[in-house]
Amino acid sequence: MRILVVNVNTTDSITQAIARQAQAAAAPGTEIIGLTPDFGADSVEGNFESYLAAIAVMDKVMSYDQPFDAVIQAGYGEHGREGLQELLNVPVVDITDAAASTAMYVGRAYSVVTTLDRTVPLIEDRLRLSGLWDRCASVRASGLAVLELEESPERALEAIVRQAELAVSEDRAEVICLGCGGMAGLDEQIRQRTGVPVIDGVSAAVTVAESLVRLGLSTSKVRTYAQPRPKVISGWAAKFMR
Repeated sequence: MRILVVNVNTTDSITQAIARQAQAAAAPGTEIIGLTPDFGADSVEGNFESYLAAIAVMDKVMSYDQPFDAVIQAGYGEHGREGLQELLNVPVVDITDAAASTAMYVGRAYSVVTTLDRTVPLIEDRLRLSGLWDRCASVRASGLAVLELEESPERALEAIVRQAELAVSEDRAEVICLGCGGMAGLDEQIRQRTGVPVIDGVSAAVTVAESLVRLGLSTSKVRTYAQPRPKVISGWAAKFMR
């Protein structure tokens, strides 16, 4: 089984970290291919960058010329998953949906701890759109920019743990979801500090994608995610309609 894991930003070191976490979570025989978009922002922290990333992720996936069995979009709360579901005939899993849905199996309510406060509304909107909002106790910001997760790992861990502890004590969360692909690999340390299950979206997405492939399931094409109608698309985006 081959799974493409697509970073939403252009920072290759983050792509590599995400791919390592994905491979660690994968079953024997699953190959993880990490992809970095060819254009876009070096970190995605707002609507403009998120919409740009959606195009960049679709562009990168549709440019990949080898067989693959599933795609994971490794951006928390970002746009674009629906477009990939239209374009592809293999399962498409977003780490936002994977983390939140997995959290529901191990607790009544979950909280998301993410990066900057400006990303909180985006995540809330994506959870509502996915039908996962009702069991969300809160979405909390650590105050860290995405790139700070790499630049100051100890400071990042402390900021995330602080918000996770508040989510448990004040918001009554029973599970914590890590709300950024760049937080991949921090789940065990945060679990030890908080005493509650901690869901890394990258790991969760891998197991969901593998399960869908093994069950022979992919996106329904009867209505919402039907293949795009044949149209003339000018310029670089024409590769989407191959």
